[in-house]
Amino acid sequence: MADSHLNSYTRFRLALTEDAPAIKGYDQERWAELADARTAPVLVSLVLVEALHRRWVQLLRSMRPADFARTFVHPELGRVSLDRNLALYAWHGDHHSGHITGLRERMAWG
Repeated sequence: MADSHLNSYTRFRLALTEDAPAIKGYDQERWAELADARTAPVLVSLVLVEALHRRWVQLLRSMRPADFARTFVHPELGRVSLDRNLALYAWHGDHHSGHITGLRERMAWG
């Protein structure tokens, strides 16, 4: 989730500072295979996501309504508005949180 949200945050910043920038996709599976993703303590990713979301919220609160209509061009999805991307990543965070919560309950972790 950290890698995905880092990429999305960067896309927001690009769309706010450039006119419909073409963004680069990435292979999420291969990113997940890299050593930092596989071996770093989970806490490192949790701290990263928390700090990233604080910055992202600060950016979102500074945006005007018209800013949410700004777009970037995704290689697979085409033109994506920041409004649509925000909805997607709100769902994405909830989706992964649900996976983690469910696993914690199944495993009876504190």
